[in-house]
Amino acid sequence: MRKKVLVFLVVILAISIVVAGSLLFIFPYEPTNPPTADDSGSTQEGIQQVVDANNQFAFGLYNSLSENETGNLFYSPYSISTALAMTYEGAEGQTAEEMKTVFHFPEFEILRPNSAAIYNLINKNNKDYELSTGNALWVQYDYPFSENYTSRVENYYGGKAAEVDFVGETEKSRQTINEFIEKQTKNKIVDLISQGMLSPMTRLVLTNAIYFKGDWVYEFDEGETRDREFSISENEKINVPTMYMKSEDIELNYANLEKLQILELPYKGNDTSMLIILPKQGNFFDYEKGEQEGVYYTLEDINLSYEKLEEYKSQMNETKLAHIILPKFKFETEYLLNDVLSSMGMPTAFDQVLADFSGMGEMTNLVISKIIHKAYIDVNEKGTEAAAATAVIMQVRAAFGGENFEADHPFIFIIQEKETGEILFMGRVADPTQ
Repeated sequence: MRKKVLVFLVVILAISIVVAGSLLFIFPYEPTNPPTADDSGSTQEGIQQVVDANNQFAFGLYNSLSENETGNLFYSPYSISTALAMTYEGAEGQTAEEMKTVFHFPEFEILRPNSAAIYNLINKNNKDYELSTGNALWVQYDYPFSENYTSRVENYYGGKAAEVDFVGETEKSRQTINEFIEKQTKNKIVDLISQGMLSPMTRLVLTNAIYFKGDWVYEFDEGETRDREFSISENEKINVPTMYMKSEDIELNYANLEKLQILELPYKGNDTSMLIILPKQGNFFDYEKGEQEGVYYTLEDINLSYEKLEEYKSQMNETKLAHIILPKFKFETEYLLNDVLSSMGMPTAFDQVLADFSGMGEMTNLVISKIIHKAYIDVNEKGTEAAAATAVIMQVRAAFGGENFEADHPFIFIIQEKETGEILFMGRVADPTQ
């Protein structure tokens, strides 16, 4: 009898250990059902301030990425700004000041309730289109994060915390986070955090995911889609599948300005739309001069900023266009944002010595190791599907052993017999390549 009881207790203990271990890897909430954030205290004016901040960052990031990226660009400024707002909640001192400047964050009493209001608005149920976003904190289960910090993130950003084990189960932690993001984005953002990006030094990963799927109010006729010429540059042209819409009976928001045309294509529900800013190329009729005028502008000629966009939008009117052609496009992008955000004005958050995230807890000793962003878009005759996700990976600072030794200039070397100190070989390295 005693033996049976002992076996039973061993089995129960084993099951308890397995269950306890598995609890470290459960999702913070059902991925497709994000929690509601506390938007009490939000105002229309406050919402506009947060929107203005996010949109100013959007164009700042666009200009910074454009300096180094020559191909397609696509990202979600909302996703990046939201993930970094949750990180900013734990920043102090110079680290916080730099993040505030880069992201144009207003004061916390405005940022918190109005970020919550925007988050809740995105997640409202709508039968005409799909739009959702979700935030999460993935915390090392035994690391001393401040409850004050984690509760702020949950209350105002819906960012519930889930316990994982970066130290003992690094790969399992990575897979859990990636699986959560995949479910939030309907499998459009896969493997957000690549193998090797997390380490036993990781203590916190903050994530945001956003997903959108909407049909055009005025769909393009698939039968009219065919290969058309697309000018990559003045001297390089390619053929791409291009959609066509006869639109002379449709009124669309549009403006024909000096250097560009701007068009708004609405999605069903009329809560969302796509703005297309097109540099003018070819022959256009100048109504003031009463004559045709040949022009050739590129994106480099267009002044792009949030203020300019508002100016362009203010000049748009309901207009009947003869037709619209738009290439079908579908692509994915991936960015490691450390360098670009540092260059935009927040290097301290990545600095092993100067980073200050003490707002996450008095005993924390964290620095941002990586900020990853992935995005997906598919534009076709029926509408648009888009998704994006951002991960801010934070780790404990590397241990420093006093002074550095960097052999990056000529040096002498000696090979000795240790017990006697006899010099066996001796030399000098003046040029390692010779």
